[in-house]
Amino acid sequence: MINFHIITLFPELMTAYCSTSIIGRGIREGRINVACHNPRNHTQGSYRKVDDTSYGGGVGMVLKPEPFFAAFDEIHRSSHSPVLLMTPQGCPFTQELAIKLSREEEITIICGHYEGFDERIRSLATCELSVGDYILTGGELAALVVIDSVGRLLPGVVGKPASTANESFADGLLEGPQYTRPLVFRGMKVPPILLSGDHKKIAKWRREKALERTWLRRPDLLAKVDLTQQDLVFLRGVESNKTKTSAESNQGVDHSKE
Repeated sequence: MINFHIITLFPELMTAYCSTSIIGRGIREGRINVACHNPRNHTQGSYRKVDDTSYGGGVGMVLKPEPFFAAFDEIHRSSHSPVLLMTPQGCPFTQELAIKLSREEEITIICGHYEGFDERIRSLATCELSVGDYILTGGELAALVVIDSVGRLLPGVVGKPASTANESFADGLLEGPQYTRPLVFRGMKVPPILLSGDHKKIAKWRREKALERTWLRRPDLLAKVDLTQQDLVFLRGVESNKTKTSAESNQGVDHSKE
């Protein structure tokens, strides 16, 4: 079981998502627990103010340290458990890290909002994480990405454990194509190999399709994958075919106006 402690100004965003689908089932079965801690509960005055203007000037409001530290201090957690700060300045969140985090018993996640947060709030974190090179309104969506990707790896949360083993990034590769009924849809047919019943050939086909898709879409991932000699031979064939196809398509191009 994993206990997620979420420091957020918008707990309703977290509870709405976490009560549904796979994560909701994990919570109902006692394998996941999500507790939200709102810094606004540690403020005074009628406006419950959690932000202020930035020293030195600048546009936007900055989250104050006091309510966030107070929300953090109210959490009953092991001093050795990870504390994640969701920020576009953090290291990329990967499947490898999701697997590592799934072995923890508790994880604390701090969600920023507005223009940013007081730099001293960073001192609470053991790791700063980013879910991509773009800006979100707040850290809640990023935190949900972590909860979802980590929570679904826990035993019993996803119906069949094997289903998580064959997904994209599980072995470093993108997942290959999958098919279900009907056999033919709008002229598009299921590849005959999947109907053969030859599981050895099907496994080989799936491996090759995963290799091909990864090479075409995310070749950077292949540097981290343990490739067999058979894999390398196949990839050389894929590269050769692409080069040949590209050369053939360029033969009819008119370069006279360049």
